[in-house]
Amino acid sequence: PVMIGPSSSHTAGAVRLGRVAWKILGEKAVKAEIELSGSFAQTHKGHGTDQALIAGIMGMHADDERIRQSLSLAKQSGLAFSITETDIPNAHPNTARISLTGESGAVCKVQGASIGGGNIVVTDINGMQVSFTGQFNTLLVLHQDKPGTIAAVTNFMAESGANIGNFRLSRPQKGGEAVMTIEVDGDVPDQLIGSLRTLPNIIHVILIRAL
Repeated sequence: PVMIGPSSSHTAGAVRLGRVAWKILGEKAVKAEIELSGSFAQTHKGHGTDQALIAGIMGMHADDERIRQSLSLAKQSGLAFSITETDIPNAHPNTARISLTGESGAVCKVQGASIGGGNIVVTDINGMQVSFTGQFNTLLVLHQDKPGTIAAVTNFMAESGANIGNFRLSRPQKGGEAVMTIEVDGDVPDQLIGSLRTLPNIIHVILIRAL
């Protein structure tokens, strides 16, 4: 990938993980608690993984020349952060768990892994299992698990001309909050997102554009 080095897995992939967490938070982060597991935990200082994650949380891309100054830039911008080493059972060796707090008090927790060549996979959002790579435009639709909600979303997308490339549902318990992960072929206009938010039982819709 076009990137600031030294490592596509430990640097470029880490930037993208941080950027996804920032997108999910939906606002400027003022606090970041980052847990690193496996190879990330063992080599993050030498490969700049800590700088890369913080850069992504601040909205930077993998080729941003400011990545190497991200820790000092974070302090200047009011972003408090901590980075700890841990063991996440059964996780990919390059796994990070990122907990963010936004300026309005919004919070999110994202877990994902850098799987090589700058590619990532996100596996958990706020305790709900997901699976997406960020290679496609991806909709995260948080909703109440009520009959007809999935059909309403997918039918509306079909009527709008959006083609679903991949779909996954995660629900910790029947009838509670659930999340649809929808990878879409092609562009996703802002109007589509706004209309989805008005459908019954929809709590929130987030678009993560292809990284």
